[in-house]
Amino acid sequence: MNLTISGHHLDVTPALRTYVTSKLDRITRHFDQVVDVKVILTVEKQKEKEKRQRAECNIHVKGNDMFAESSHHDLYAAVDELVDKLDRQVVRHKECLQDHHHETVKRVVN
Repeated sequence: MNLTISGHHLDVTPALRTYVTSKLDRITRHFDQVVDVKVILTVEKQKEKEKRQRAECNIHVKGNDMFAESSHHDLYAAVDELVDKLDRQVVRHKECLQDHHHETVKRVVN
């Protein structure tokens, strides 16, 4: 899995980097065919202080690309919401891949 964490208008500290990677481990635990993950952490220059911190992520898995974003006044909370959204998408994608198995119809011969 290729992981890219970048910051826009902020420096990505080692503590923040380890927090994001530990949260993203939950996604790879549910679905092991994750090819590429790109995370962008942003601090927006808005006058209102709520929802200034933003986290967005692109995930490339086998057969699909997924995107999610989250905004919060705390960057760690934004990362938590982001991982929750991505986790739901990955689980739904995995269920769609595994849902193609149908039970065979039993024939009654007279």
